[in-house]
Amino acid sequence: MKNKYISWFSCGAASAVATKIAIKEYGDIRVIYQDTGSEHPDNKRFLIECEEWFGQKIEITKSDKYNNIWEVFEKTRYLVGPSGARCTTELKKNVANKIINWGEHQEFEVFGYTSEEVHRVERFKQNNPERKIVTPLIDKGLNKDDCLGMLWKARIKIPAMYELGYNNNNCIGCVKGGAGYWNKIRQDFPEVFDRMAKVERDLGRTIIKEGNERIYLDELDPNKGNHKHEKSISCGLFCQIESDNL
Repeated sequence: MKNKYISWFSCGAASAVATKIAIKEYGDIRVIYQDTGSEHPDNKRFLIECEEWFGQKIEITKSDKYNNIWEVFEKTRYLVGPSGARCTTELKKNVANKIINWGEHQEFEVFGYTSEEVHRVERFKQNNPERKIVTPLIDKGLNKDDCLGMLWKARIKIPAMYELGYNNNNCIGCVKGGAGYWNKIRQDFPEVFDRMAKVERDLGRTIIKEGNERIYLDELDPNKGNHKHEKSISCGLFCQIESDNL
C-alpha cells in the first residue's frame, strides 16, 4: 500500500516550505491547517497564496468545542504549565488526534522543523517511536532564513506577524511568550495585552516567571525584556506532543 502523508501547515514560513517540498517528493498528500481562531487575519491571505504555490487546496480544521484561545482559558481555567499550553492541547492536539489514522496504515506526518532543531526531533523520536514523521527541511539542511528566502523567490509575501518583527506566526498573545514578547504585544496589540492581563487576574494564574517569582502582566515593567533575544516560541502539534513527555 502506498504511504500516505499529512502535512501540518501552520501558516508559518517553515511549514509552508516543508509542505511544498513534501508535495514535490510524495505527490498526493493532505495539507491541514488548524484554525485556532486567534491568529492574525493576514494568515487567510498567506494561506490562499500558499494554496496556489502548492497547486492544491489546504484543509482547514477547527475545534468543535472552543472557538479561540480565550474560550479555552476561561472554560478550562488554565493557561500554561510544565506540560505545555492548554490552548495547544485543545485547539491542535485533540483535533489532530481525530484526523490521524492510527494503526497499521498510519499516515506519515510532515513537520516543518528546521536544521536548527535537529535535537528536538531526535528527542521526539525517542519518546514517540510509534509516530511516523518526516522532516524535509532538516533532511535538506534548510534553516529558518532559507525558508523566508524561498517564499521571497516564490513571490509570496511573508505573514504580517513576521513583518511586525515577531519570530513566529503564532496566535496573537501566545502564553508561551516571555517579558520582551509581551511588551511588544503591549505596543502592537494593546487590546490583546489588556485582555490577557484581565484573564490572568481572573484565573489567579500568570504567564511570566522570573527566577522563582511570578509576575502578572499588569505588573510587568514596560521596558523589561527584548523579544528578539528570547527563545523562539514554538506552538504546534509536534511541540505539544513533545511537552507531554516532560
